[in-house]
Parts: sequence; C-alpha cells; structure tokens
Amino acid sequence: MKKLFIGCASLLLTVQGFTTTRLHEELYTDWAQSLTVSEMIYEKKTDHQDLKIFDNPDFGRVLFLDGILQLTAYDEFMYHEMLSHVPLFAHGNAKRVLIIGGGDGGLLREVLKHPEVEKATMVEIDASVVDMSKEYLPMLSQGAFDDPRVDLVIMDAFDFLQNCVEKYDVIIADTTDPIGPAEKLYTTDFYGFCKKCLAEDGIFVNQNGVPTLQVDEAVDSYVRRSEHFDEVTYYVVPVPTYIGGFMTLGWATNHSSYQNVSLEELNQRIEESKIVFKYYNGKIHQASFALPEYILRLLK
Repeated sequence: MKKLFIGCASLLLTVQGFTTTRLHEELYTDWAQSLTVSEMIYEKKTDHQDLKIFDNPDFGRVLFLDGILQLTAYDEFMYHEMLSHVPLFAHGNAKRVLIIGGGDGGLLREVLKHPEVEKATMVEIDASVVDMSKEYLPMLSQGAFDDPRVDLVIMDAFDFLQNCVEKYDVIIADTTDPIGPAEKLYTTDFYGFCKKCLAEDGIFVNQNGVPTLQVDEAVDSYVRRSEHFDEVTYYVVPVPTYIGGFMTLGWATNHSSYQNVSLEELNQRIEESKIVFKYYNGKIHQASFALPEYILRLLK
C-alpha cells in the first residue's frame, strides 16, 4: 500500500549544453514523475491553492494544483468523457446535472453535449480556477461557461450540498484527491448530502484515484457510499498521465438497472445524441464496469 505524499519542485537539468526545467510531482512516498516545462504560462497562489499552468512538448498544456498533476490537454478527454457520458447515457434523460469542482471546464463541456440537459449547475470553490481556465485553457471548456444552461456557483461544495433544496438527476464530483480542503468531499456526510440532493432515480459518480497506489481512497469511498446507496461499485478508465494504472470512478445509485442498459439501447441513445467522441462508445461503457480481480478483492 502506497502512502500519499504531496510535493512539487522545479528542477533545472542540463543535458548536452541545454538547460531544461522540469516540474517534479511527488504524489507518493516511493514514486514520482516529472514533466518538462517548455514555457510556464501562469503561476498564482490563491486563497485556496497553488496554480501552475505550463506547456509540455508531448502532453501540451498542463495544469498543476498544489503540486499535483490535474490534467493535460493530450489525454484529458479520456477522463472527462467517461466521468460524464457513462452516467448520462445510463440514465437516458438527465435534465438537471450538478457538477462539483471541475473548474477547468472540461467536464462541463462534455455534459453540455447532451441535448436533454436543461440545466448544469457547477459548484467550484475557487473562482481563480475558472478565470484562469477560460484564459489559459480555452481548449478545455471550448466556450462551455458561456452556455445559457450553466449556473456557476462559487462556494464550498460541502456547504452547498448541505443546504441545497433542488433535486438533480445526475451529480458528478470532479474533485482533487482527499487531502486538505477536498478531504471532506469523501466523507460519509458528503455522500449523504449528495443522496439528499439526488432525484429518486438519480446517479452519483466521482473520481476515486488509482487503486494500485491509492488503496485507502478506493476502499473508504466504497464503504462510505454504501451507507447511503443500494447500488455501489466502480467503473474504470485508463488515463496515461495519472500514473499507476486504471483510475476508478465511483458509482452510486438506488437503481440496479442503470448498470445493465443493453448495448442496443446505449447505441440508440448515442446515435440520437449526435455526439462525437474520442474515447467513449457503447462497448467501452459496458466493459468499464468489468473490474479487475485486484479491485474486486479490495471491495471485499
């Protein structure tokens, strides 16, 4: 079992007379990665977190928050498509969607591709993330923040959910790892608030890290969601820049039928939506719920 260790450092490397800057991410005590910084685009320490945006030769534009790699322009589509389209196509008629976090706009972009979505509420704690994403990561949101269906709320999601009176068909939590301010967004109380804010036939999904390295996160989230929902599991997606193998996406609902939508029905919904994907399709949707044995053992 690996332990989380948050750290980030800029390294200057000289190779064959050329000096290269690398941003070094130390998410775990025994494993780290570094990315070449072609150009530092943006740096700011806000009231909530330390933001860095830079360009990398292979992965394009990269976002770091508090020393942790959040996304790259190269492979973000895998994560954002699976986090959004799996619950939305499984539901089939989600008119009201709540996004927790996701200030970069990539998830919002995918949610708004669904014509049946009438309102997408996004709750983001840090307005600076939204502002800098609009300016420096426009390839992520692709104008999504200007869609009239969007209701952007700048506040702590825990407080928002605790006091919310609306009901949502799908709730998607696109949060950072359970460290610091985000830790309470993985608690039993948080999942209970999400259950309260879901419509009776609603679906809740969230990111739960890489279970080969973040074992506690996967197990704790599964147990805590199980206290509030009848159907709790994971589905998986590979994201190359999230080191360690499959990323697990948490799934919780009170309706078992959502996991068993036929391929024929999924393909019909996909065809009617007219959405063009880079990763997601009907077969990937179904296969993502087939969990490897090492994950199944964790859940026992």
